[in-house]
Amino acid sequence: MPIGIFFIFGAIMAAYAALTLLWPGTFLDLLWMMNPRGHAELVPFARIAAPAFMILSAALAATAIGWLRHRYWGWVWGLSIIAINATGDLLNLARHEVLKGAIGIVVAGLLLIYMSRPSVRNYFS
Repeated sequence: MPIGIFFIFGAIMAAYAALTLLWPGTFLDLLWMMNPRGHAELVPFARIAAPAFMILSAALAATAIGWLRHRYWGWVWGLSIIAINATGDLLNLARHEVLKGAIGIVVAGLLLIYMSRPSVRNYFS
């Protein structure tokens, strides 16, 4: 299912963020040009953020495995991760980042609706 690939992509991006925060100044930093504000906000907290991103990467990788193997726990973890992400998008709205928050809420909401459909849920039972 495509959502499993989405979780794999998330795991790779979280690992990338961790590595570039732990070892700044390499050619890998070029990708941060897509989100310079996010990078600038994370750099002062690199010692805390990098391990957090490693944990997130492991959780996303495990979720991808569970999702792709049609395990019920993979579905539960996937639903939980997307719900947590939606909560973060709500916080973005509260911080007056309207476009970022609104787009995130719409995307996360659509994913939650899709993932909660009985046909999808039953696929994992």
